[in-house]
Amino acid sequence: MTASVKIDISEDTILVGIAAAPGIAICRSHRVNRDRMDVVERRISSSEVEPELAAFRDAVVKSKLQLLEVKEQADGKELGEHLYIIDTHLLILDDDMLIGETVSLIREDLINAEGALNRVLRKLRRVFDRISDEYLRERRSDIDSIGDRLMRNLLGETRESLADIDEQVIVVAHDLSPADTIQIDKTKVIGFVTDIGGRTSHTAILARSLGIPAVLGLETVSSLVPDGTPMIIDGSSGTVILKPSTETFRDYLLKKQHYDYLESELLHYRNLPAETKDGHSLFLRSNVDFVDEILAAREQGAQGIGLFRTEFLFMSDEGAPTEEEQFAIYRSAVEQMEPFPVTIRTLDVGGDKFVPELNLSDEVNPAMGLRAVRFSLKEAKLFKTQLRAILRAAAFGPIRVMFPMISGVTEVRDCKQFLERERQELLAAGIDCGENLKIGIMIETPAAVLIADLLAREVDFFSVGTNDLIQYCLAIDRGNEHVAYLYEPMHPAVLQALLRVCQAAESAGIEVGMCGEMAGEDLYSLVLVALGFRELSMNAACISRVKRIIRQVELSEVKQVLDQLITLSTAEEIAAALQKEMHRRYPSIFTVEHV
Repeated sequence: MTASVKIDISEDTILVGIAAAPGIAICRSHRVNRDRMDVVERRISSSEVEPELAAFRDAVVKSKLQLLEVKEQADGKELGEHLYIIDTHLLILDDDMLIGETVSLIREDLINAEGALNRVLRKLRRVFDRISDEYLRERRSDIDSIGDRLMRNLLGETRESLADIDEQVIVVAHDLSPADTIQIDKTKVIGFVTDIGGRTSHTAILARSLGIPAVLGLETVSSLVPDGTPMIIDGSSGTVILKPSTETFRDYLLKKQHYDYLESELLHYRNLPAETKDGHSLFLRSNVDFVDEILAAREQGAQGIGLFRTEFLFMSDEGAPTEEEQFAIYRSAVEQMEPFPVTIRTLDVGGDKFVPELNLSDEVNPAMGLRAVRFSLKEAKLFKTQLRAILRAAAFGPIRVMFPMISGVTEVRDCKQFLERERQELLAAGIDCGENLKIGIMIETPAAVLIADLLAREVDFFSVGTNDLIQYCLAIDRGNEHVAYLYEPMHPAVLQALLRVCQAAESAGIEVGMCGEMAGEDLYSLVLVALGFRELSMNAACISRVKRIIRQVELSEVKQVLDQLITLSTAEEIAAALQKEMHRRYPSIFTVEHV
C-alpha cells in the first residue's frame, strides 16, 4: 500500500461528496490503496507474442478464481440477491470486447499485454462516458473494477483485502469495487469514502444493502487523509468531517443514535399498506435490472415491479438476446412477482453503444439522438423480438409494457401497431398471449408534458422518469460538475410539469406513476401524494421510508401544502418551504439540514 500524503488538517474540516448510502459513522480512517496504476505500453517482437498472450490469459483465469472466491465467502451475508453483480463481472471476463480485443492488439499491433489491455479499457470508458442515462453511465465502474483486477494480476501486484481488516475503521480509498464491498465485515468497516463513484454505482447499491454509510465522489480524499485521522461521515447528506471537535463529536453521536433508532423503526412499516390516514392508497413498487433482484424487492414490501430495465440483456458482445432468452427472463420475473404486475420497459439505449454488430455511427449529441423508442422503431427486428417475448410472458401473469422517451402521439401509435401485429402473428401460430396487457409510456421529455392530454388518450398508464425529465426540462446535465448544482427536483418548472401530467392522467382516467429517483426520496413523498401519483417505483430499500411518510398524512392536508408550494417563484423558496413543512410534521426524521 502506498504511503498516505501527510497534510495539516484543521479541526472540523468539512468535505462534501455524493450521499451514496445513508447513516452516520464515527471512527478513524484506514487508507486502502485502490489507485489506478501507471501502465507502460511497449513494442514487442513476434517471438514475445505467445508469452504475452499466456500472461494475459493467466491473469484472466486468476481474476475469475478471485471473484469466485469472493462469491463463496459472501454466502451467508444476506447478499444473495446482489451476487449477480459478481456474476456480471465474471461475464465481462468472457466478453470479446474486453478479452478478444486485447488478444487481437497483442497479436496484430505487437504491443505488451498491459499496454493492449489499457488501450481497450480507455476505449470502453469513452463509450460509457457518452451515455446520457446516469444509471447506465455508472456501469463504467464495473469496467474499471475488472480492468484494475486484470491489470494488477498481469503485473503481479497484490492488494490489501478488506476482509483482512481486524479493527473498526472508516475505509478511505480512490475507489472500491463491488468485490471489495462484498468482502466487508460491517462490524469492522463501519463506513467508507472514495474519490470517485456515484449513487447508482454497484458499490453504492451494495453499501445501502449492507447498511454501511458511504460518501463517494470526494475527488481527492484518498490523498488528503492520512491513516488514523479521526473522522465522521454522514452518508445521508454526503458530508465528511475530519478531526471533529468535541462539540461536533457530541452532536453527531446524538444524530447517530437517533438515526439508528429510526432505522429499526422502519421494520414496522415493511408489510403495512401504503395508505394515507384518510384511506388514499398508493402502490409502492421496485425498480430492477435483473430477475435476481425480485426476491429482495418482495421482502422489502414491493407491490410489483414499476420499472424492469432491459438494457443489460442487450449489452453482450455476442449480440442481442433471442426471443426465447428474453421470454424465459420475463416469464421468470412475472412468476416471481405474481400477483403483482411487472412493468417491462422496452430497450432504452441507442446506437452501437450496446449492440455492436449494428455498427451505427457515433452521434454528436446521443442524449437527443437515436435512442430509446426512436432506436426501437428504426431497428424493427430487435423491437419485434422483444415485443413477442413480452407478449408470450404476459400469458403467465400480469405484465405491463412501457415505451421510453416518447415525444409525440405518432410514436405511441407506431409502437402499438408493432405490438398488435406481433400479437396477431403469435395467435395465428397458436401461441398464447396475455389478454390484458397494459400499455404505458414514460414521460421524460418536455414535449410529452405539453401534450400529456393527447398522449393519455392512447395508453393505459403514464410513468414519469424524473431523471431525464428534470435534465431536459432545465437543460442541464447533472453528470457535469459545472452545472449539476442546477439539478433541482423542486424547480417551479418541474412542479408545474408534474402537475400537468397528473391532471391529464386524471382527466383521461388512466393510472399515473413515477419511476425516477425522485420517487424514492421520502422528502418529496408528501408532494407526490398531493400531486396525484398513485404509483411510486424506487430502489427496494427506499420503500419503507416512503411508506412511513404516506401513512402519517391526510390527502386534504397535503393538497393545501402543494397549493402553497406552487405559488413560490424559485427552487430555493420551494425547497426551503418544503423543508420547513417536513420538519414541522416529522421533526424526528427531517432536520433543518436535510435539504
